[in-house]
Amino acid sequence: MPHQSRSDRLAPTLAALAQDARAWPFEEARKVVKRLEKAKAGDTGRTVLFETGYGPSGLPHIGTFGEVARTAMIRHAFEVLTEGRVQTRLVCFSDDLDGLRKVPDNVPNRDMLKAHIDKPLSAIPDPFSNEYPSFAAHNNARLRRFLDQFGFTYEFYSATECYRAGRLDTALLRMLEVYDQVMDIILPTLGPERRATYSPFLPISPTTGKVLQVPMIERNPKKGTVVYVDPDTGKKVESPVTGGHVKAQWKADWATRWTALGVDYEMCGKDLTDSVTLSSRICRALGGTPPENMIYELFLDQNGAKISKSKGNGLTIEEWLTYASPESLSLFMFQKPRAAKRLYFDVIPKAVDEYLAYLAAYPGEEPKAQLENPAWHIHTGHPPAAELPISFALLLNLVSVSNAEDKATLWGFLRKYAPGATPEQYPILDHLVGYALAYYRDFVKPEKTYRLPTDMERKALQELSDELGKAPQGTSAEDLQNIVYAVGKAHAFEPLRAWFAALYEVLLGQSQGPRFGGFVELYGVEQTRALIGKALAGELVGKG
Repeated sequence: MPHQSRSDRLAPTLAALAQDARAWPFEEARKVVKRLEKAKAGDTGRTVLFETGYGPSGLPHIGTFGEVARTAMIRHAFEVLTEGRVQTRLVCFSDDLDGLRKVPDNVPNRDMLKAHIDKPLSAIPDPFSNEYPSFAAHNNARLRRFLDQFGFTYEFYSATECYRAGRLDTALLRMLEVYDQVMDIILPTLGPERRATYSPFLPISPTTGKVLQVPMIERNPKKGTVVYVDPDTGKKVESPVTGGHVKAQWKADWATRWTALGVDYEMCGKDLTDSVTLSSRICRALGGTPPENMIYELFLDQNGAKISKSKGNGLTIEEWLTYASPESLSLFMFQKPRAAKRLYFDVIPKAVDEYLAYLAAYPGEEPKAQLENPAWHIHTGHPPAAELPISFALLLNLVSVSNAEDKATLWGFLRKYAPGATPEQYPILDHLVGYALAYYRDFVKPEKTYRLPTDMERKALQELSDELGKAPQGTSAEDLQNIVYAVGKAHAFEPLRAWFAALYEVLLGQSQGPRFGGFVELYGVEQTRALIGKALAGELVGKG
């Protein structure tokens, strides 16, 4: 269904500002604008199609979400640039007619799946339950739930349905006509063994249901058929290339889809760079125009390995959303898409606080700067108002020292810092409280290791407690921070960050922590002095 965004009501001044906006979604969107101008399509009713692709051979991972989120940002930027005059669509395409080549590591009933190797993903039973008719249907439904949760406006296409309904037939028949050109494009990239069996068409066996990788021994463009030898029976089989009787090989398949659907934009990971080049050449051979493209860097796990949906390494979408907001995940996807990034649990708190900082800065920025602010892109031009008294990092440390295990306890501390504050007044903060409790429980608490202070640190901690005791009630976080600094300097910590490291390790049982003055203000001066007293008495060691 064509999509008309809120951008159709935007003031021309915003569209003018967008022409020079440097944020990467605008850079990508300008490619599509130039594409329209080059095609002389302009604003004459042409609908621009943005596409993302997904292979349901494994559970959808966070990189799949990232591709949709980023493409949605580009789509919105395009709508702003064109002042909403050009209709757009976003298609999420599932390659569920692909044959299962290997059993994923992170699914149940793996022995059952082994019996279905080489069959289309849409023809293999659901290994998780009997809820869905196939393995692909389960994974497709899971992906759609994620996309719906984030509020994306999109259309979901199944390769199986597209092939069987004939949506790709015209392009497939054209590929049969230019078969030799397609072979000339692909064969030089293959080794001798693969070259001997390669065909851009993969027949689906009428007897076994498997997706066959066999050479074509005859081609009949006028009849729209190919002939191959069935590896199970040894007999010749003539098959139409239409109606879902065959599917195209990967690179030819991508080109077929681009041509048949008229895709204008599709990004992909760095590992598919060569595929983009070859698929683009095939697309041109079919008479189509390859889409505009952005190559993004891959996500890595904590060990620097590429995230794989079949291995299940790296973070899942559900895991991120257990410990942080959807918007923080969108920010992670927005930032530096052309740089490789490690995607694991430790990045979550930083992403949360960075998102909140962008959100807080947005109202005070000039319109030109607002278009560069990630919050503008995350919220399709309409970031919500947000006023938060503390950072997520500080909230995590408050959980850490208060031993709070529920929201009510944590809100009790928050009200000391912000009298009268309620979950209703600060709904975003209330969500953060829940995330902080979960993150602390699962990642911070198990790793906490307290140590005893050295003699030098012991003297400094005692003096810090004494100086905090002299501070007037209501002393600001900045003034409390100055007290902490002064004590560190007086005891000649070199470098001074060694003093702060000691505070975190001795008092919080961790290697790093928040700006300490802000922590004291939030936790309370007397509570902090009591914490120092426990540390000096050795009561914190062994705790965690």
